[in-house]
Amino acid sequence: MSAPATVQSAAADAPWSREEFEQRLRAKEHLYHINHPFQVRMNGGQLDQAAIQGWVANRFYYQTSIPVKDAAIMANCRDRDVRRHWVQRIIDHDGTCGDEGGIEAWLQLGDAVGLARTDLLAERFVLPGVRFAVDAYVNFARGATWQEAACSSLTELFAPKIHQARLDNWPAHYPWIEKDGYNYFRKRLAQARRDVEHGLAITLDHFRTRAEQERALSILQFKLDVLWTMLDAMWLAYVDHKPPYHCVEGPR
Repeated sequence: MSAPATVQSAAADAPWSREEFEQRLRAKEHLYHINHPFQVRMNGGQLDQAAIQGWVANRFYYQTSIPVKDAAIMANCRDRDVRRHWVQRIIDHDGTCGDEGGIEAWLQLGDAVGLARTDLLAERFVLPGVRFAVDAYVNFARGATWQEAACSSLTELFAPKIHQARLDNWPAHYPWIEKDGYNYFRKRLAQARRDVEHGLAITLDHFRTRAEQERALSILQFKLDVLWTMLDAMWLAYVDHKPPYHCVEGPR
């Protein structure tokens, strides 16, 4: 005999255990941008220098937006203990005296691949699709609760693998890249693991009901969409060689 509809409905609405909820968050890994064809080609040594430079230039816009996003999270957070922990993310990117931080490390990567710092800082090569995706992420952090915005950072669950792949593969595939360009990836191996412990704890503690847990999964999916969409724009511009307005005559 089948269970009454009310019993079935209650079971469907029951919250997942903390362990199952974490497992479902981690199961999103197959949608991480390490599996995007652009990233696969890049880690396999199948991109030319122009494509690598395009990726570095566009990701720089993302890198410089991260501390802005984190500042928005802090601005919405009334919990002093969380702010005292979260501020380290801003310091990691913006740097301090004696430690210039991740943005400077990314500028060094730009130097290593042959990009002028003035071009990176002026956002000269940022594709409209990349700008739109990154701005959507920052705007989400501004308008969401701080717990929701913290949840969106959980793509860091999967980040150490992608940083390690670059350190393992790029020196052989792209010997023309100066070795100082890899400092950012080396730093983020430890920083990402530390950050994800905090972001994951916030998410597991805050999202308790089934509806809230499903909301958290949708937030993580949104961030995965942001990262994937950025690479869609780069694939079109640097692999298919169809940058924005490529079919339009006259200056762009």
